[in-house]
Amino acid sequence: MAEAGAHLTSTAALEQPSIFEVLAQESLMEAVKPALRHAVKVLAESNPSRFGFLWRSFDELYLLLDLLLQNHFLSHCSASFSENFYSLKRVPCGRGLSARLGLPGAARWRSLLLLCLVPYLRAKLDATLARQRDEDDFSIRLSQSRTRRLYRAAVAAYPYVSSAWQAWIFCQQLLFVFGKANTHSPLLWLARVRLLRLNARDLRDMQQGGGDAGGGPADGRAWWFLSRVARGVALSLSTSLSLGVFFLQFLDWWYSSDNQSAVKSLTSMPAPPPPLHLQQSADRRSCPLCLHLRSNATALSTSGFVFCYRCIYNYVKANRRCPLTGFPSELQHLVKIYSPES
Repeated sequence: MAEAGAHLTSTAALEQPSIFEVLAQESLMEAVKPALRHAVKVLAESNPSRFGFLWRSFDELYLLLDLLLQNHFLSHCSASFSENFYSLKRVPCGRGLSARLGLPGAARWRSLLLLCLVPYLRAKLDATLARQRDEDDFSIRLSQSRTRRLYRAAVAAYPYVSSAWQAWIFCQQLLFVFGKANTHSPLLWLARVRLLRLNARDLRDMQQGGGDAGGGPADGRAWWFLSRVARGVALSLSTSLSLGVFFLQFLDWWYSSDNQSAVKSLTSMPAPPPPLHLQQSADRRSCPLCLHLRSNATALSTSGFVFCYRCIYNYVKANRRCPLTGFPSELQHLVKIYSPES
């Protein structure tokens, strides 16, 4: 009995994800929405008459796509899109509940609503708060009705509620790191689920479930057709999002400060060598090569220095570079100078 308990404990410990995995899957979806918003903004600015409605109703359209996508993954993978991307699954909390793949109906609906509605409502509240701040900054005062006063009070209290929410998230993550909590997020706690890693049995169940989902009920062909269309849209969306996620991670790596310094060090032009003749004559009429008074003054256009024609002609013909700066030079870069003194 003790051996069986120890085996179950070790198995649960192995399936428990690390704090880095759960935070990575959270940051994944946080990067997807701004990228889609920017793409929609570019489309709307390029053709406002055709794509302007996408920008005006972006939050609602994103909520619809998010509901479709997350419902597909919660139904078939027992995880959200980002959790499934990192090979995680949701299982109900509580003793005696199975940790196998598959969420009960109530847990799945709680997860779906908390995954989609909470970010949507928070985005709307943030936009409302920003608009209220603009009104206060520009001294815009609307009619002070009872509803308006309640609205302003709610907006004024929102920053404190948001700070309390962030503090709860931090405490929950701290407890998760030290093993005192099964969940790292209050949303998971409210949904009464926790995250575990997928195992070989879960992957087998997912493949068998995908193979068994080919047919529909005979008396509900319309519903079966709609479910197939919804599944196809969700699969297409998830595939495009997976490719987009890889592209976003590549862009994030490419434009990171550490990588940019490495790229600049690799792609920047090498510094030219120092001048070969450091002790030059103080007389500007002297040739830097022979150190005598110049005859037939000739300038090298790649560097601007002036030499004797014979000296610079022979040097460039033999070495193909400027004798002082080392810049690559050819004979066509020699420019004869006809000064009034000559």
